Amino acid sequence: MKPVVRRTVLATVAALALGAAAPSFAQEIKTRIIRFGYGLNEQSNQGRAAKVMSDAIAKASGGKMKMRAIGAAALGPDTQMQQALIGGAQEMMVGSTATLVGITKEMALWDTPFLFNNTQEADAILDGPIGRKVMDKLEEKGLVGLVYWENGFRNLTNNKHAVTKLEDLDGVKLRVMQNEVFLSSFKTLGANAIPLPFSELFSALETKTVDGQENPFNTILSSKFYEVQKYLSITNHVYSPWIILASKKWWDGLSKDEKKVLMDAAVAARDYERKDTREEGAKALADLKSKGMQINELAPAEAARMRSKLTTINGGIASNIGQPLWDETQAALAKMRK
Repeated sequence: MKPVVRRTVLATVAALALGAAAPSFAQEIKTRIIRFGYGLNEQSNQGRAAKVMSDAIAKASGGKMKMRAIGAAALGPDTQMQQALIGGAQEMMVGSTATLVGITKEMALWDTPFLFNNTQEADAILDGPIGRKVMDKLEEKGLVGLVYWENGFRNLTNNKHAVTKLEDLDGVKLRVMQNEVFLSSFKTLGANAIPLPFSELFSALETKTVDGQENPFNTILSSKFYEVQKYLSITNHVYSPWIILASKKWWDGLSKDEKKVLMDAAVAARDYERKDTREEGAKALADLKSKGMQINELAPAEAARMRSKLTTINGGIASNIGQPLWDETQAALAKMRK
């Protein structure tokens, strides 16, 4: 074969080879990669649920959408990830609703002390029209809310005595989150509320700088507070939700089918995460009892007394989020409680 002819043939073969590879390459380019950030580690309830969501997205999209779950706050704390979503630099995340209050004031509804009596009430409100109404407010700020996950009810521990009634909080030096609602609430209930970063809490309990603290069972166990706390009172004084968020800039560019894949996967992960979290919480409570903590449950009548004492705090929240939203929520809860 002449050199010129040989070169022509080789060039033709190479072109055909590239042409054959082109569809595969194009298909790879079309795969949508979703960076999904969360704060806890991979072995946590957040991490397990993120994997459920990731698998559901890959399966429903036939591999055309891939969610990269990135935990341990590797993409930054909740506030940093929220800003990344607003700017379009990150696609999705799950995090606390409490850190969204500065972005969307209606999110303060979920900070209300004794808002929910149980998880059934929380599920019904969060998954219903009220929860959706609060989430929809995020779109004005560049975020899209998909579903709520569960962090859990917060409960009291201390070293002085069991909290069985309102008066038992009098003078208790209680560490609270650096959040004005929490500070004002516990001061109103008679405690000596002391704001401290979580990182300083164990040491403060150990040195008796504070008498007690409040957190979900899972956190009390994993943080080994049972080593420095004697009494655990099941007060369920605040229910803390997490929320799955998407960047609106990014979300608006998705097709209807892609949005459905993500929403369906978020719902499946929510249902898994709530069940997982509740089972983990029940096991944590049993573990805390086996480790010697003295456990009591606050009677409904005493919870009602505390709720009544917080009327002024609740009035401030109602004013902040808007009276119509507050009234709608209270009416929905009253109807469920009949």
